[in-house]
Amino acid sequence: MSDWLIDTGPIVAYLDAADSEHARVGERLDRFSGRLVTTGAVVTEAMYFVSAAVRGPSRLAEFVADSGMRVFDLAQPAELHAAAELMERYADTPMDYADATLVMLAEALRIHDVLTLDRRGFSTYRAASRKDFRLVLEHS
Repeated sequence: MSDWLIDTGPIVAYLDAADSEHARVGERLDRFSGRLVTTGAVVTEAMYFVSAAVRGPSRLAEFVADSGMRVFDLAQPAELHAAAELMERYADTPMDYADATLVMLAEALRIHDVLTLDRRGFSTYRAASRKDFRLVLEHS
């Protein structure tokens, strides 16, 4: 079974039919038979973006549960320091906290396939192993 990291943008696009990326993200997710993996920071960010939509928060909670998504919390003091260091390293890209936690999770779990709409960021970011991320929306 393959694992994909999932970023905020695709979660929001999948849940919002009016989003310009909804169809493309939906098609990729509907064909995916592996496991989605993310961080609490990504879920928090997605919850913020869907909070104004009717049943947005409930739909997000259902999506996480129904998809079997694994959510990791990377908010312990050492992890916060590591995230801050990454955000400073990639300040010119820029990198937000949710992205930093995904990069850290990629290294911890050795997953480099990422479902993201942030092409610029994840084409630039590197895990500690220096391995490039594979942007799954760009590969069939």
